[in-house]
Amino acid sequence: MKCAYCGKINNKVIDSRLSKDGRTIRRRRECLECERRFTTYEKLEEVLPMVIKKDGRREPFNREKIIVGIKKACQKRAVSITVIDEFVDSLEIYFQELGKKEIDSKEVGEKVITNLREWDEVAYVRFASVYRQFRDINEFMTELEDILKTRKGL
Repeated sequence: MKCAYCGKINNKVIDSRLSKDGRTIRRRRECLECERRFTTYEKLEEVLPMVIKKDGRREPFNREKIIVGIKKACQKRAVSITVIDEFVDSLEIYFQELGKKEIDSKEVGEKVITNLREWDEVAYVRFASVYRQFRDINEFMTELEDILKTRKGL
């Protein structure tokens, strides 16, 4: 491992700790050349499935793309970044454990939209309007009416 400061590769591990979820190791290192300390993280390289898009294209599962979409929907709402990160972590684990080489983008979108509906109704509607591609105000109103019915327990 290269030193973060001088770039030399001679260093020693001072301390190692396992993360809460047991999937990452945090290592505290000391450079033997410049004697400065730095932290590295070791994580198992995980194989995530390819995502089949609506138009048939295939692209790698992209954690950042999901986070960006959720953040946009949750902009100026009371949904913490920690909750979003933990959800995307669990989403990655879920799809890894499925053991499939390919998954449909609809499967990913439905998992996201289900959680958004639980977290924040406004964020849910924002995400749904893009994800479900509402074509007009009537489709939008139908979705809002469904939320109101659910809220009233009808």
